[in-house]
Amino acid sequence: MGITKIESYSSDVLSLSEVFKALGHPARLSIVSYLLKKGTCICGDIVDELPLAQASISRHLQALKTAGVIKGEISGTSVCYCLSNEHLETILTLIHSIKLSIPKTCCDETV
Repeated sequence: MGITKIESYSSDVLSLSEVFKALGHPARLSIVSYLLKKGTCICGDIVDELPLAQASISRHLQALKTAGVIKGEISGTSVCYCLSNEHLETILTLIHSIKLSIPKTCCDETV
């Protein structure tokens, strides 16, 4: 297998790739969905909601935070998490452009 030449890609593409990689796990998508419903929460709230151990939730929260999908603010002895809109416009623009680029027919079938 060849080596990916990361320097060949723009920083925007690399950043967006990290976002999609972070969203590519069912637990992380569940965390994002939970934050969409609740707005903000602490790790313990997510532990109560998902069938995962606290350590696993913390690891997934860190991956989402590193990718810029969520933000976390220290609140007393806890960290309060919420969704970040850092990459939202870029994601929406990309998805919209993909949608517009899909032909009305594909492989002799109507889409």
